[in-house]
Amino acid sequence: MRNLDFAPLYRATVGFDRIADLMDRALSADVAQPTYPPYNIEKTDENAYRISIAVAGFTPEELSVEVKEGALFVSARKAPEEAERSYLHRGIATRAFERRFALADHVRATGATHEHGMLHIDLVRETPEALKPRRIEIARPAGVTQVVDAAVN
Repeated sequence: MRNLDFAPLYRATVGFDRIADLMDRALSADVAQPTYPPYNIEKTDENAYRISIAVAGFTPEELSVEVKEGALFVSARKAPEEAERSYLHRGIATRAFERRFALADHVRATGATHEHGMLHIDLVRETPEALKPRRIEIARPAGVTQVVDAAVN
């Protein structure tokens, strides 16, 4: 098990506690990561992302997508079948699942689509005006005049 000391990070940064906690969770080997269902995360634009999850066998009514507490939760519950089927081979897994994705600050889900056995969730990062870079003018002290030397050639 890896044990990292984040004290240097705390000395040189302000407000990055969440990143340190996220790194600590990611590096802990105690929790086995689920592999079902398979998914992709792609960057579709500078501030846009898409999570695509393979959900073959599920209808849109059996899927749930929620954002709460800074995380995206995707879950599925298969409706009980009315008629019992007899399978010779059952390779399409339709077991219930819940998948959690931690979202960065100011990332929000803008929509979800279900097509061809894939669930696509679109995300966008929206930086608030207060956090965008801005130039701060430096004021001169009151009563001080600027002296300009005129060079004579």
